[in-house]
Amino acid sequence: MISMYDVSVPVFSERLRALALILTKAEENATERKIDPEVFLKARLAPDMLTLVSQVQIATDSAKGAASRLAGREAPRYEDNEASFAELHARVAKTREYLATFKPEELQGSEDRTVTLKVGGNDMQLKGQKYLLDVAMPNFYFHLTTAYDILRHNGVPLGKSVFLGRA
Repeated sequence: MISMYDVSVPVFSERLRALALILTKAEENATERKIDPEVFLKARLAPDMLTLVSQVQIATDSAKGAASRLAGREAPRYEDNEASFAELHARVAKTREYLATFKPEELQGSEDRTVTLKVGGNDMQLKGQKYLLDVAMPNFYFHLTTAYDILRHNGVPLGKSVFLGRA
């Protein structure tokens, strides 16, 4: 039987490992093409969308927040002041290190645990499984994919294998 831990913590960690690979490829590409890395860091897909930096920040916040909520822990807070690829890598690594502190037992029974979120200033309550599958995972993947898309749109030669963490 697959557990809430199995479908959350290791998945978040592995996808963040792939995000680190995507960021490495982007940094290398900026160097090769003699592009100021800030161009990629501040890039966005549309004027009303967030930057690459923000996408990485939200993806990491989503991962640590979801695991923490499901385990009944208080999630660590980050300053959201990253301004370089090195700082984004450090944030991803710090998040993966935090995720590594979770044990499967902590999430046991979390599918039925009530999770409370602030949405638009209001409390929203969901059972853990619904929260994970309908809110946390889609949000995480949205920001992960948007980070990938921003870089791909800016000419970084990324393929599906990089997104999946295989290159």
